[in-house]
Amino acid sequence: MHCPRAQYCLFSLTCPLSYFILLHALSVLLSTHVPPYIYSSATSPFSTQLNLLKQNRNRFSLSPLPSHKHPSKMGARRRSSTKPVQSLKPTKTVSVDEDLTKASDAFPLPLHLSNAVFFTLFFSAVYFLLSHWREKIRTSTPLSVVTFSEIIAILAFVASFIYLLGFFGIDFVQSLILRPQTEVWNAEDDDEVADVLLRKEDARKVPCGQALDCSLPPLPPPAPIVTVQKVLDEKPATVLTEEDEEIIKSVVAGTTPSYSLEPKLGDCKRAAAIRREALQRLTGKSLEGLPLDGFDYESILGQCCEMPVGYVQIPVGIAGPLLINGREYSVPMATTEGCLVASTNRGCKAIHLSGGATSTLLRDGMTRAPVVRFGTAKRAADLKLYLEDPDNFDTLAVVFNRSSRFGRLQGIKCAIAGKNLYLRFTCTTGDAMGMNMVSKGVQNVLDFLQTDFPDMDVMGISGNFCSDKKPAAVNWIEGRGKSVVCEAIIKGDVVRKVLKTTVESLVELNMLKNLTGSAMAGALGGFNAHASNIVTAVYIATGQDPAQNVESSHCITMMEAVNDGKDLHISVTMPSIEVGTVGGGTQLASQSACLNLLGVKGASKESAGANSRMLATVVAGAVLAGELSLMSALAAGQLVKSHMKYNRSNKDVSKASS
Repeated sequence: MHCPRAQYCLFSLTCPLSYFILLHALSVLLSTHVPPYIYSSATSPFSTQLNLLKQNRNRFSLSPLPSHKHPSKMGARRRSSTKPVQSLKPTKTVSVDEDLTKASDAFPLPLHLSNAVFFTLFFSAVYFLLSHWREKIRTSTPLSVVTFSEIIAILAFVASFIYLLGFFGIDFVQSLILRPQTEVWNAEDDDEVADVLLRKEDARKVPCGQALDCSLPPLPPPAPIVTVQKVLDEKPATVLTEEDEEIIKSVVAGTTPSYSLEPKLGDCKRAAAIRREALQRLTGKSLEGLPLDGFDYESILGQCCEMPVGYVQIPVGIAGPLLINGREYSVPMATTEGCLVASTNRGCKAIHLSGGATSTLLRDGMTRAPVVRFGTAKRAADLKLYLEDPDNFDTLAVVFNRSSRFGRLQGIKCAIAGKNLYLRFTCTTGDAMGMNMVSKGVQNVLDFLQTDFPDMDVMGISGNFCSDKKPAAVNWIEGRGKSVVCEAIIKGDVVRKVLKTTVESLVELNMLKNLTGSAMAGALGGFNAHASNIVTAVYIATGQDPAQNVESSHCITMMEAVNDGKDLHISVTMPSIEVGTVGGGTQLASQSACLNLLGVKGASKESAGANSRMLATVVAGAVLAGELSLMSALAAGQLVKSHMKYNRSNKDVSKASS
């Protein structure tokens, strides 16, 4: 092997042989997938060998086995003339022309010799190339300069590598594929061979005895391979590797915290799949109906959701076009309540036919109210007077505004309770909803106040005087987020033809239900029919915080007859709509698409906060449409009828769930 001329001669001879055997191996691969009647002399060089094998098998002749041998299995081999022959292997059918043919039979050499040849060829090529490359490195010869013998060695290496990778151990693979299940085989190996030979005897073309039924029933088609895991809607299933299995076991055992999977693995989807499987094993409950695939888990890491195991699908409907301030909007609504989108869409139609609605922004300011404590009530009062002094506002505003280029302090309102002082900061937040923005500014002011009020003890950055995600009179009176009023004049003809009611009925019902009825119930900001329905549906579709629908749904609906009682004036006043078009869930793909549909995706390039203010006016307009349609359905007595039509499923829920 150290002589270049000898190496050249060796590989010049072995390379064509390797290609010849490689082509034979490819033919064998094809033969495992192509039926024998297609594998003819026109398509394969090995048809002669196959025909010889078939002819030799046709010469077999075997007398019927004595019935006393294995009497318990006698019926499995031979039935009477009125019953078809049944095989001992129900999961595998054996054809007379195919039963003994294996893919490795097509090799011109025995399989062990073929493997030995390619083993030798592979290691010889590797040794030759390494020795030559070492010599080139020693003599500073570029490796890119390749001689003819090296080209031959590389080709031999590739050919042998492909063979060893794809075809080595083909008998072992065949034994795995063709091995029957343990419970299927009930007889010894000699009984199996006898069964195959008996069936071939039945297939011979010579006359048979009258006592024997020589007809061979058609063999059933092979049963399809069914995987253990159930596939839903042909979606790709997440495959867990052996390494994943070890991690799942460690999570179940408690040695690996579930929250540490993302930073440990560096793959958010894989972490979700492992966490999901561990949860199913811990609880013994299936999450089969909760989808895992088809979601970008990287997009929620560190900002939207922790420890995910899947995502919930909520349908999105479109109501509109909604005509507000001369512009049409298609309003996306994510909901599972039937009739809601259809009802809102009818209200949009009535508004559009009447010339559209007008929406006005009254106030724009997010709030945060920390609570601080002093040793005496007098010290708390001193800070209150200091903060409400107009001469100190500019200094505090400079300190507050350092936190963001969009957050601008608008005012501070204080409320004292003994030694405790509540400071309600209000500021603009651009196109963001702004909770984090205002919190950072408040923290700056509190740090600044510690210099002049060292005895001030900050009890909490939020003292519920804000007030966030809770019904509160301070939000109803002072407002929080965007304060919007939206109005429209609905023509009398539209009220009768589209809404199927009258102006007088709507005015009277609104007074009795939305005003008097809500007052009787002690409602706080709930002087409306169902504002929260529309607010929540739009919030989920556009990536807002659904929990903030509590204060965002504060609404008073007013109706009165105008134009000598012919037309209807309707308005909704909503003092605390909390929305944003950047940050949070707005950056997710689905929610971002809904914002793009409204034309308010991302931050406004023209004016800071313009997109979030426009979204607030759309929310108010959609509430106006929903209030108008529902009140009309109530006035006309159509509520139950419409819900029975649009909010009742005709499916058998028990069958659907199973």
